[in-house]
Amino acid sequence: MILCVILASFLMFADQRMSWMEDVRAQVSTVVAPVQWVVSLPARGLSLASLALSDQTRLVNENRQLRERLLTLSQRVQRMASLAEDNTRLRELLKAAPRQEIPWITAGLLTLDNNPFLQQMIIDRGQQSGVYSGQPVVDSAGLVGQVISVSRYSSRVLLITDASHSVPVQINRNGLRFIARGAGQSNRLTLDNVPNNTDIREGDLLVTSGLTGRFPEGYPVARVSRIVRNAGTPFATVEVLPIAQLDRSRNFLLLFTHDSLKPRSHRLSQEAVDAALQVARPGRKEDRQ
Repeated sequence: MILCVILASFLMFADQRMSWMEDVRAQVSTVVAPVQWVVSLPARGLSLASLALSDQTRLVNENRQLRERLLTLSQRVQRMASLAEDNTRLRELLKAAPRQEIPWITAGLLTLDNNPFLQQMIIDRGQQSGVYSGQPVVDSAGLVGQVISVSRYSSRVLLITDASHSVPVQINRNGLRFIARGAGQSNRLTLDNVPNNTDIREGDLLVTSGLTGRFPEGYPVARVSRIVRNAGTPFATVEVLPIAQLDRSRNFLLLFTHDSLKPRSHRLSQEAVDAALQVARPGRKEDRQ
């Protein structure tokens, strides 16, 4: 027992003080990756069984809703080419730099971290797919988080709701910029240092500002859910709800924002990604003003 305590203490010290532990952790993650895949099999099996036993009426209703949504998306896609050309002409008039294409790859959820004090997950893409530390991760609705460690076949992702995570955002309605910080809960974030007289409203959409260069500009992050203006202090308390479906999503996109790490395939324009995310989670009327 004493030997185990000494060994554990040494490993914790080495993890904090010695850089070579990162290589050890990566190798261990590579060895554990098949185990993680096997552990995820029961959840996948239950998901398939649930799908097979679904009520036929519900499936018919879902099919009808999907057909209606397909018609809506088709109408929007028909206008997208024209809008893209209009946007290009306007940027040329303003002599603004054109938006760059953002390559991406898909990834699937392997497992969630079972530590209640961490908001992290493991996905099934790693060094073999070109994944790198700091890479942005999104789902069909908005920003999910960023990669913090990479092994050969899997990667660990820090969610935007983790207490140690923060992301620069701006209000989509008026462009005011803030820092959105995780609150350590899967359904809540907070905004730092928001003055009481700031033009911010409940329901405002927050998107990435792109200021740090890590997260591309314009991806949905959260929506303002509660504002408390404190008379005794200069700053208001602002709570926001993440737009990404952090407790339900199983499929994600990894965005390649570093030129030297971009893959040769799976290129997708910024306009197309933004439009797809907006279609997946339509904004309020004031968000588009």
